[in-house]
Amino acid sequence: MKPHYTLYGWHLSYFTGKALCYLRYKQANFTLKPVNMFTLMVTIKKKTGAAVMPVLKSSSGEWIQDTSVIIDRFEREIPTNLVIPADPVQRFASYLLEAWGDEWWVPIAMHTRWNYPENYALFEHDAGQALLPFAPRFLQNKAAAKPARFLKSMLPGVGITPAQHNTMNRWTTHMLDALDAHFAKHGFLLGERPSLGDFGLVGTMYGHLGRDPWPKRELVDPRPHLKAWLERMSNPAPHHRGELIPPGPMPTSLNPVWHSVLHEFVPMVQRTGELLCKAAQQRGLNTRLPRSVGMVETRMGDMPFQRMGLGYTVWMMQRALDCYRAMSRADQNAVEQWLAQHHARDILAMPLPRVERMALTVAVTELPSTLEQAA
Repeated sequence: MKPHYTLYGWHLSYFTGKALCYLRYKQANFTLKPVNMFTLMVTIKKKTGAAVMPVLKSSSGEWIQDTSVIIDRFEREIPTNLVIPADPVQRFASYLLEAWGDEWWVPIAMHTRWNYPENYALFEHDAGQALLPFAPRFLQNKAAAKPARFLKSMLPGVGITPAQHNTMNRWTTHMLDALDAHFAKHGFLLGERPSLGDFGLVGTMYGHLGRDPWPKRELVDPRPHLKAWLERMSNPAPHHRGELIPPGPMPTSLNPVWHSVLHEFVPMVQRTGELLCKAAQQRGLNTRLPRSVGMVETRMGDMPFQRMGLGYTVWMMQRALDCYRAMSRADQNAVEQWLAQHHARDILAMPLPRVERMALTVAVTELPSTLEQAA
């Protein structure tokens, strides 16, 4: 008998969507349980160190926080329907895509939810019912207002300011068009079955762009191939027999995606790493740092874009780099050649600090060698 798990989360939650689609793909034995106020603010915070969702609880009472950790765990323990490609380039690219989906798309998801008032009724209904399931509607509405205020307060920090709305809108249109064109030719990002990158990308699509009324109507529904991909990702298990693309050249339809990953997202991570190093030098190694270590600037499309630098993004990039470092030299050469095609081979030598994840933030455990020598 398969072990049973309970996934605590909400359908409207960015990362619950990622975990939910992944567990369905793995055909795991689990139950989705909406998070109520006590579970979120008391139990989960006590068990994981942060009031977050989703969290997976095993039948033995273990609480597992973070979707990437959940995926790593299941990939080890359930060796069927694997989402990490065997080909070294696709494997490394999948980790990059997961990080990009998890972190780069957050401003887009929050912008399209909170800057279009028609979305609030759905949030209010779902969040209120989950937080206070047996309370009257007016108390549920009051309960939903608290996380809504908190999430809205985060908008400027993740780059959602009036001066950057047009930048995000143009980028979103361009990227969704590119994804729609890609999915017209391929069922998933790397072929005909989901891989790790698909589960990173589905986070922003499942609960936000594909479910909130405004972005669903204006952004997803008019793009039939993107919409069909999202439908496949919502019930991905039937596609586990599909083939990934053969080793070798990637589809050219993914070039806009690689440009964003390698020349928009990765520079943001590098600048965040620089701020993490400064914070660690001031506070000491192995010290839990604030979630945000300052504002960083990168580019979104052809425009500058500013947002908070989150130490967690460095941990996500570290996963990709660790994947590369664990490869044979021949496989590393293949990754290097692929990156060189996109003028991004230098990302493998980024002077990032070594970090340890602590719930939603990190502690720096090791500074880059260049800084250590300078010290």
